[in-house]
Amino acid sequence: MLVKKLFIFVTMIIVCQKPLKKLKINGIALFPFIFIRKPEDKENNVLINHEKIHLRQQLEMLIVFFYIFYVIEYYYWFFKLKDGYLAYRRISFEREAYTNENNLNYLKKRKFWNFRKYL
Repeated sequence: MLVKKLFIFVTMIIVCQKPLKKLKINGIALFPFIFIRKPEDKENNVLINHEKIHLRQQLEMLIVFFYIFYVIEYYYWFFKLKDGYLAYRRISFEREAYTNENNLNYLKKRKFWNFRKYL
């Protein structure tokens, strides 16, 4: 219960970054920030929810372990599938975020370490 209360007090910071314009991504969550490509994406509830799901995952894994596991899982799928985009989409964190990004109430009911369902 203490963990759930902790999540309530965490504030996200949304930042629009020009360097993202050179990449093929609309947003990225790097705790405690959500970096977005276009200022109007601050109003894109689905994108923001997707990135908020990643912020929760990062907290649950004490941030650094999220990134380690993310990279390991990416390369596992990359070597198996031989396709960078497909490898990215197979990462458990991404599967959870994409599956639930349209449910704007998802984080209110989400169970701790729920990304494990997507492994």
